[in-house]
Amino acid sequence: MDTERDASHDMDMVVLFSSSNHDAEMEAMAIHSLLDANGIESVVVGASIIPVLEFEVQVPKEFAEDARRVLAEAEAAGPVAAAEGEAASEQEP
Repeated sequence: MDTERDASHDMDMVVLFSSSNHDAEMEAMAIHSLLDANGIESVVVGASIIPVLEFEVQVPKEFAEDARRVLAEAEAAGPVAAAEGEAASEQEP
């Protein structure tokens, strides 16, 4: 058994999004899907059965800068770009 451990903190998880709003779970899932579509791994943390707790989207520290950029670009593009992207994906075979 290998007793050496990777001391790197590149894979430590950092919080990209956190909310306890009534739509936090839906927003967290949308962000998770956006990151996934851009090849960025993420994890949604939260419990639907306990709605007073926050939902978070966490990413590995080494991908945090890219994840923030993707999220900022999506927010800047707004809902029109999201609708166009969805329509384009529905037309692809």
